[in-house]
Amino acid sequence: MHTIRPARLKPGVTLDSLPVPRPGGGPGEAAGARPVRGRALIFWDPKTPGKKLDAIDTDQITPAADCVSESLETLDERWKAGSFRYLMPDFRARVHRGETFLVAGDRFAIGSSREMSPAGLKGVAGEAGLELVVVCGAGMGDIFRRNALNLGLHVVQSPEAVADARDGDAFGFDPVTRRLVNETQGKSYDPVPLTPREDENRRSGGIFALGRRELRASVERVPEIVWPDAERARRMTTTEQIVWAHRVDKDAEVRPGATLGVYADLLPASDGTAPFAIHTFDQITGGDTVFPRQSAIANDHFVFTGKQADQRQTAIGRAFAERHGIGKPYVAAPGDGIFHFYFPEQGLVLPGQFIPGADSHSRAYGAYGAVGIGVGSTTLGFGWATGAIYFTVPRQRRVVFTGRLQPWVGGKDIVLALLKRWGARQSQGMSVEFVDAERQLPIAYRNTIANMMAEGEAMNGIFAADEVTIAWYREKGMTELPYPPVKPGPDAVYELDETLELSRVRPMIAKPFSPGNAFPAEEVAKERIAFDKAMIGSCTNGGYDDLLSAALVIRAARAQGRERAVTELVIFPGSGGVRRQIQQPDPRLGGESIAAVFESVGGKIRESWCGPCFGQGPDALTPGQRAITSFNRNWTNRMGLGGEGYLASPAVVAASALLGYMAPPGELGLAWEPEMFAV
Repeated sequence: MHTIRPARLKPGVTLDSLPVPRPGGGPGEAAGARPVRGRALIFWDPKTPGKKLDAIDTDQITPAADCVSESLETLDERWKAGSFRYLMPDFRARVHRGETFLVAGDRFAIGSSREMSPAGLKGVAGEAGLELVVVCGAGMGDIFRRNALNLGLHVVQSPEAVADARDGDAFGFDPVTRRLVNETQGKSYDPVPLTPREDENRRSGGIFALGRRELRASVERVPEIVWPDAERARRMTTTEQIVWAHRVDKDAEVRPGATLGVYADLLPASDGTAPFAIHTFDQITGGDTVFPRQSAIANDHFVFTGKQADQRQTAIGRAFAERHGIGKPYVAAPGDGIFHFYFPEQGLVLPGQFIPGADSHSRAYGAYGAVGIGVGSTTLGFGWATGAIYFTVPRQRRVVFTGRLQPWVGGKDIVLALLKRWGARQSQGMSVEFVDAERQLPIAYRNTIANMMAEGEAMNGIFAADEVTIAWYREKGMTELPYPPVKPGPDAVYELDETLELSRVRPMIAKPFSPGNAFPAEEVAKERIAFDKAMIGSCTNGGYDDLLSAALVIRAARAQGRERAVTELVIFPGSGGVRRQIQQPDPRLGGESIAAVFESVGGKIRESWCGPCFGQGPDALTPGQRAITSFNRNWTNRMGLGGEGYLASPAVVAASALLGYMAPPGELGLAWEPEMFAV
């Protein structure tokens, strides 16, 4: 059973030989040395004259094809070159001529955990001897914000400054006070403050310097997980109890806005995020003094592209694992699976754990009763070195699912309906506690909902472990779990408390370019929207039950004469284990296997990987192509440059593939029968 282990020194290494803090030189260590001055570089909304552009996601800051590191010596070369490649092609030139105050609207840098974005932006300015200041309005992607602070990239949230800014305005920024001045207009602004701990870390040198300062103490202490007593737990949410138990400083207060050290149970990365994490670990530890703590790497992002540059990137993680003796199940080889499926299957994700993963969809671990959050590579590398990360406790909200599920409705429909309801503000960075009041949502549905809290802009989403959770582990032979059951206390306080009545949720389809741009599938069907590809799978809907729900629709439609998919149909199992499992006969399919059902209508089973979801590999969309998918994001250029992605459940994607236009299974003339179609 996977548990937290204490630090282990390499042979021949003593405490006294560990690296010591260096005087200067780390990222952010120059913060406060001198004021920053420059001119505004404004991202205007092309659809609304005079308005700054909202919701710029990290896919637009650094396109996926540029998130490549071919060696540890040239980490950021591609990141710099790709900065705003399509959204503002002349970004680099404009920064170099002094437009160093990047001004954008609300919710800047949402989405992916790619630390390539702040590192690339900082690097573009740095190569011209300049410093960049990011100025945005209300809300900033929580992962980007932490990454920027780690690296010493100045970030400022000030809706007033954004509203006032005009092209060509001269700005000044004081790194000590963080006060922003629009010199042209003679106005000054005090931005949204950092927590005291965040500001201390920023001033004192960034993540590398912080790690060197804390390395020795982290090696000396033994991780201790202490759960709150019953009286204290009464007033705490599930997330708060798990964070409380994992505190490094047992006297630290767990309250919204507090930043504290938290022990990590698992610190997983992908082949895309591992190189920068490795670089961070080496900078902090010296490379070969301690074994990485709680580390895991899945080769699932760039492994099947056929590009030599991508192969060189994945080789960095493999070499790191070999150097430190990290093997299976903590390393997933190409085809083993997407790490949000593979690591839970291997028993590395368990109820009550705290798991910061270098991928935004690490929030999926909330389906298993764990606190899963997305972090950047430097935070992960810091965790590999010290066994803990710094975490700012979010505000708490709750969503109670009541009522009975309706025909054809699954986890994807529920989360799309929720994101539609939340609208432009989404979850406001809160921790979201989900309550399955009727105990009717299987782990597959919960995985989809918790996973897509990345798109909901939540810190995390969590289902407290219950009988559904325990049954899932028992089916996999895991009967003894390391932590006691954790559930929200009866007096827990939620800033927002809402109910989603499932009897009102219908199959949904999200149109470009937002998962929250969702509509009832039966309404979309009236538009007869044609498409080029139907793709089922990904870390959101790649489990056995997800694929079974699609196969049940296809088999029933086939019996009514729908013998071939009208468009290309491609399936991406969530893991190699799922890929093997769908080759086995299933009695619910009359003895056929899921794979055989898909293949009977022309479907093709691909390897288990993430590429098509973020526009990589042969199944990426090309300019002008349109796809309906069970993926989790449909942002601009997300599935391929110039392509359009629509989001839906596996059942809706399967029905659409047989129809040739986007529609729910009912459009095929299938009548809902729970014993036949319910998962």
